[in-house]
Amino acid sequence: MKWFIKKWSEVSRDELYAFSKLRINVFIVEQDCPYPEFDDKDQRSLHLWATEGDDVVAYLRILPAGVSYSEIAIGRVVVASDHRGSGLGKTLMRSGLDAIRRFYGEQKVRISAQQYLIPFYTDLGFKVVGEGYLEDGIPHIQMIRKP
Repeated sequence: MKWFIKKWSEVSRDELYAFSKLRINVFIVEQDCPYPEFDDKDQRSLHLWATEGDDVVAYLRILPAGVSYSEIAIGRVVVASDHRGSGLGKTLMRSGLDAIRRFYGEQKVRISAQQYLIPFYTDLGFKVVGEGYLEDGIPHIQMIRKP
């Protein structure tokens, strides 16, 4: 498995295609959520992903403070279906948190989590803030991780 972290200006056309394909296959096709995948935030984000062979198997983006929330945010967290349950999701998130420390220093981090994943994110130090809400028809909750 190979890991990559790149600013938008460093992402190649083929890399964009590969991680966008995973995001679309999971969030739009598998979860049956028609929503605008291209939201004008990728250009301001750091992109972290893992490949196995030619396939992207895990991905997330790191959004600087002020892009989605007043805090730095992690979003579009996704693991390919054939790699779920392997611990790759935790490795992906830990890598994302390490990247935040490396690029931005110790910071508060906000996520919009699918509610069924609260235990997963709690294990990584996130705490629920606020009330649940529907996003694209799926129950979500805001969570914060303090440094």
